[in-house]
Amino acid sequence: MRNAPQRTLSTRGCFIALWAGAMLLKILLAARLPLFVDEAFYWQEGQHLAWAYSDLPGLTAWLIRLGVELGGHHLLAVRAPFLAIAALLPWWMVAMVRREFDERTAWLAGIATLLLPLAGTLGLLALPDVPMALATLLCADAGLRLLRRPDAGASVLLALGLAIGALSHYRFAAVVGVGLVALLLLPEGRRALRDPRPWIAIAFGAAAWAPLLAWNLDNAEAGLRFQLVDRHPWALHPEGALFLPVQAGMTTPLLFAALLAGAWLGWRSAIAPRRLLALLGMLLVGGFFVLGFFADTERVSFHWPLPGYLALIPLLPALLNAWPRWLRIGTWALAALGLVAFLGYYAAVSAPSLRERSAAMKWYPSNFAGWERLADEVREARAGMPEGTRLLADNFKIGAELGFALQDPRVEVLEHPLNRAHGRAPQLALWGLQAGSDSLRGAPVLLVVGASDVPYRLLLQRYHALCRVVGPLPPPRVLNIDHGRQRFLLFAIAQAAPGDGTACAAPAMAWIDRPASGARVGLPLEIEGWAFKDGVGLSRVEVTVGGRVVAEAEYGLDSPGVAAYWRVSQDPQHPKVGFRARLEVGALPAGTHWLGLRLHGRDGSVEDWSEQPLEVR
Repeated sequence: MRNAPQRTLSTRGCFIALWAGAMLLKILLAARLPLFVDEAFYWQEGQHLAWAYSDLPGLTAWLIRLGVELGGHHLLAVRAPFLAIAALLPWWMVAMVRREFDERTAWLAGIATLLLPLAGTLGLLALPDVPMALATLLCADAGLRLLRRPDAGASVLLALGLAIGALSHYRFAAVVGVGLVALLLLPEGRRALRDPRPWIAIAFGAAAWAPLLAWNLDNAEAGLRFQLVDRHPWALHPEGALFLPVQAGMTTPLLFAALLAGAWLGWRSAIAPRRLLALLGMLLVGGFFVLGFFADTERVSFHWPLPGYLALIPLLPALLNAWPRWLRIGTWALAALGLVAFLGYYAAVSAPSLRERSAAMKWYPSNFAGWERLADEVREARAGMPEGTRLLADNFKIGAELGFALQDPRVEVLEHPLNRAHGRAPQLALWGLQAGSDSLRGAPVLLVVGASDVPYRLLLQRYHALCRVVGPLPPPRVLNIDHGRQRFLLFAIAQAAPGDGTACAAPAMAWIDRPASGARVGLPLEIEGWAFKDGVGLSRVEVTVGGRVVAEAEYGLDSPGVAAYWRVSQDPQHPKVGFRARLEVGALPAGTHWLGLRLHGRDGSVEDWSEQPLEVR
């Protein structure tokens, strides 16, 4: 059996190899991965430097601005500061654990930080979770130092961590509260708090919240109301029970169980640093578990407990040492597979061909997809429009992504439910980028609409709302990304003429009732559905497979249920909006095909509808 120094050297070598490999892979991915919509908005915030914004404190935007100022206008520059912070985290964990425990435990804790999927993928995206993770580690490190002896070094470290956290996210308030409670629960912590220096650090950290509080005071508490009230139902709902299986999946099951078991053993330990780390982790993870029964279920929240896991990682090696060798190996191997799966997801997202194949799947990454193609389409459309044409985005996602692609942080945006749902509407209004009907009247406008950004049942109402803002909509230029899973409509409006929406020529609406999406069928194949176009109606419907017309549908069949459902529809042909087509034997070879529609309007418009997969036997 190898002696302890040899095992330590081997563990250190493993950590360094893992760290180097993971960082190289993340840099390669970060240079190719399309900009996530939140990253694009943070970039836009960075182009309008301020102390705080409607959705976040200022640090994320400042870091992105620093990256593009130093590295130029491209993806890797946006993410470079976050990659650098993420690269530092495992080393800081090693240094902290080495001081408090021993050398080998330190390297194992570093490996766990690298392999924990939520921590190991940090830096790939320019998100506030990255500086917040650093702030959590700094505060945990300072807390451990204070337990030993309150001094100026520990207090400065605490002040730095509290300030970085306050400038990162509202959510860091939970770390602050839990840290204070944990110190008060321990005799050593209460003794440390009798020294004035930690309180000076806490006061410095509290002052770092001042810009965010000032922004809220100046803007009717819009940010606080969004983060604490508007986005949460604050009513008991059963979805909170999904926290455990979701977190087990996000951290990998064995590692999740080990972290929780380590927290329990750490709390029962007589060693103060272990008890502090256990308290920090248990209170944070447990608090978010309880919050899950009352909080927002519409947006991603699986990453919220990460600060708690970072606090628990130092307790992990001692627990794993007591496990059988096969279980230890299984835990590390499963964690490594989890990290590979997470990185593999981002690799798939960065590959257009793989994104296209996932178009019919639930995990389709719409927030990453199609932005460069959309920017190319916008450039081409603008080239054919008068000088001075205003570019108008349907919502903040399109505005921010087009802004980055076109290097224009002042793309105007319409009022949209998404802007409010993501807390971005107040910021757009402050920048003067939320366009209204009065400001658009008489102007040539290129309107870019995200047809897939609205639930389908509300899409026709959205079209009517657009008519009230810019007037009747001309035939759209349709851009279907990944078989239409991401769908954009470009309207070249010669002169905006806002109205009441009663004379609304809207884009076509359609649905294939039979066959169902993903169905396995044989030939001959009957295709049935409905289609209409408000204001003008449709003249004919063609069936396409892979973008190629394969059949002319019989259009104008009775379909009274369509008008009953779409009560606001103004298609003059209701109820004769049904269609039927037939594909004969030999029309398609066996295999997977993408079935779509080509809709011809009576106004001369031609719109390709979204496609759905079909498996021909």
